[in-house]
Amino acid sequence: MASDGAYRPYLPATRPGRRPSERPGYRVLIHRQFKNHYEQLPSRIGLEQAQRFWDHLATSPGVMPATAGSCILKGRAGQPSGPGWSRTVHYELSSMARANYQYNDAYTGGALGDPHPVVRILTLDFSSH
Repeated sequence: MASDGAYRPYLPATRPGRRPSERPGYRVLIHRQFKNHYEQLPSRIGLEQAQRFWDHLATSPGVMPATAGSCILKGRAGQPSGPGWSRTVHYELSSMARANYQYNDAYTGGALGDPHPVVRILTLDFSSH
């Protein structure tokens, strides 16, 4: 078990606005470097779009969404970060915002070591291509 002083690069990413009506299937995490960007999502892309993104991550990260441009990154950028992790998914939030994430259906890195589904938002960018 990790001590309280352990380095934890990923933090919980709560649903923008209000809580979901049903318990999500995946725990959504954001890299601490992009936590401020994540908190700005509703003001940058709108609350509805930010909630749609979170709902997608929390329920079906492996299914390409019909409402947003999405693809699997090629080359080194798309490689899984470790065993059990998916390839990197590039999700177009808007013409000026995009996110990259990976998911793991049986992540065992928590304090208890029990397998549970997790999505990690690796990057969140507000610049154009």
